[in-house]
Amino acid sequence: MISVKELRRSFGPIVAVDGVSFEVEKGQVLGLLGPNGAGKTTAMRMLACFLKPDSGTATVCGHDILRNSVEVRRSIGYLAENSPAYNEMTVGGFLEFVCDVRQIKGKDRKRALDRVVPMCSVESVYHQTIETLSKGYRRRVGLAQALIHDPDVLILDEPTDGLDPNQKHEVRGLINSMAKDKCIIISTHILEEVEAVCSRTIIISKGRILVDSTPKELKEKYKCSLEEVFRKITKSKVA
Repeated sequence: MISVKELRRSFGPIVAVDGVSFEVEKGQVLGLLGPNGAGKTTAMRMLACFLKPDSGTATVCGHDILRNSVEVRRSIGYLAENSPAYNEMTVGGFLEFVCDVRQIKGKDRKRALDRVVPMCSVESVYHQTIETLSKGYRRRVGLAQALIHDPDVLILDEPTDGLDPNQKHEVRGLINSMAKDKCIIISTHILEEVEAVCSRTIIISKGRILVDSTPKELKEKYKCSLEEVFRKITKSKVA
């Protein structure tokens, strides 16, 4: 459902993503791992059509990110790194606005809201303005807007950032429950999260892919915890 071919993006002299290629199929949860500044967020922004690559391309659900960006946006649910939203809106008003943008109307809108509001546990703050929410609840609202149109592909940048341990457990359970029916990419620094939800992991550093494997295979190969694997790979390989 996602095919990435030689994707590259620079910011001045800094090469953020350096010719990466990979594919992700339906039923896979791919975890993007890497040190700060590795290029994970830049890669996800390009896949979500928020940034244009310098070269290379990718397809999402058969739609090219350069030639068919509108169709790509329709096909995905994207949770950005900082969960942008309109602070003066209530949670309900914001989700209604997202429905307007997604052209979800009438009974379909009611069904979408009835599904996603309890799914993301935002019932208790539904009538609060977003500016009054904690970071954890802002993250939940961001997740709700990504899921509201029930997309086939999810691109989630740090989906549990700011959540307490109980909330993290709930979100991981939600990702697991959706995994078999969707194609999901998540970026995270939490190694236990990779083990909990990811069927596959790519470790990236300085814009290049160092490893593409599964958490289980990596632990078996290096005979240590995933955290130790991550340290060994990112410190020993020159990108």
